[in-house]
Amino acid sequence: MAKIVIIYHTRTGTTKKMAEIIHMEIKNNNIEADIFPVESVKPKQLLDYDGIIIGSPTYYGTLAGPIKQFIDDSVAFHGKLDGKIGMAFSSSANIAGGNETTIISILQALLIHGMIIQGDFKGDHYGPVAIGKIDKRCEDNCRRMALRFIELLRKLA
Repeated sequence: MAKIVIIYHTRTGTTKKMAEIIHMEIKNNNIEADIFPVESVKPKQLLDYDGIIIGSPTYYGTLAGPIKQFIDDSVAFHGKLDGKIGMAFSSSANIAGGNETTIISILQALLIHGMIIQGDFKGDHYGPVAIGKIDKRCEDNCRRMALRFIELLRKLA
């Protein structure tokens, strides 16, 4: 059975709440999923999962330092994450706050690891985003991307 990990960083709780929405949707679809704040997980643990989802708040148009450090430390496993499924999500204080650049930064690292990423032709194209707070649009996009993630995981299993 496929196993997914959701890793996030948060200061205000918004990114954590997004991670929890994604986690619940995955669990509701009978997929094993673990959820960790980035401080509680080591890059080596990524090897234990088929799918990796990373979320970060946006600081100065890019990912938070702890997420960047985690990704930098994952270079020790370069080539060993090849073929795993990846996804990213982000939160920011306002529109044009850097959500997309944050998500793209995470996705670039996952792609360099050889991971498989699926965009979305509707909603949040690169991954779910929260703007200021979690609203219905954000919740719907978190659930939608979780379902698309599961669908891709099952297709490739």
